Amino acid sequence: MPYTKVLIHYIWATKNREHLINNELKALLLQHIRENSIKKGIFIDTINCVTDHIHLIVSLGTEQTIAKTGMLIKGESSFWVNKQEFVKNKFEWQDEYIALSVSYSAVDKVRSYILNQEEHHKKKTFAEEYDAFLNANHFETVLAKANADNIITPTT
Repeated sequence: MPYTKVLIHYIWATKNREHLINNELKALLLQHIRENSIKKGIFIDTINCVTDHIHLIVSLGTEQTIAKTGMLIKGESSFWVNKQEFVKNKFEWQDEYIALSVSYSAVDKVRSYILNQEEHHKKKTFAEEYDAFLNANHFETVLAKANADNIITPTT
C-alpha cells in the first residue's frame, strides 16, 4: 500500500464573484461539502468560505487528481445548493480556480489563514487576495511565457 501526503490548497469563487453565501447557507454548505466528500473518498483537512469564495485544504488520495477532485466538490455542491433552492438565482462556482501544494511544514499556517477568512477580508477584498496568490506563486510568469510561446511571427 502506498503512503502519500499531497496537500492541496484550493481557492475558487462564486460565478462573477457574487456575494451569495450568507451565514445560514455557509454553515449548511460547508457541512454538506464535508459529508459529500467523505462519500466520494475525498479527505478535506480544512474548509471555510465567505460570501463570495471558498478555501479548502484537501489531502489527495493516490487515485485522485487536482482537477477531478475540484470538479467533484464544485459541481456537486452547486447542484445541491440549487436543488435545495437556497438562493433566488442560480448558484454557480466560477470555472477558474487556484490549486497550490502545501508543504506539511506550512500546513498550520495555511489552516489558520483559511479559518480566519472573515477577519482577513476586513482588510483585503477577494480580488486583492486572488491577485496576491497569483503573484506570490508566479502564475503571471507562467501565463506570460505561455502567451509568448503561442505568438506566431510572420516569416519573410
